[in-house]
Amino acid sequence: MTDKYKRQANITALQYAIWRMHGAESVHVQTVYVFERLQGETVWDGDVEVFDLVNHPNAKRAYAWTHIEGPNEDQTRFVAVLEIPPVIDAKTAVKASIMAGSNNP
Repeated sequence: MTDKYKRQANITALQYAIWRMHGAESVHVQTVYVFERLQGETVWDGDVEVFDLVNHPNAKRAYAWTHIEGPNEDQTRFVAVLEIPPVIDAKTAVKASIMAGSNNP
């Protein structure tokens, strides 16, 4: 599987996650690299995908990403955060996910 195919498959999976979590279709806009530290520890170091939402009643944009977790690091967790203040960009979406109580964004 080529990197381009893997990237497109990941974006498609994130669009499905956004639809399942927030009930809206989405259009991929861009990829943004985010590095976030909390209390001296790296809590996120990776890409966040940015999506415009189609006909969502409260938000025009969503930020989404995946990460691996589980005791054997064999489970994929999908995260999708709506652009509703205080979330205004990819970095604040990661921060909001952390503040929501997850150990991993």
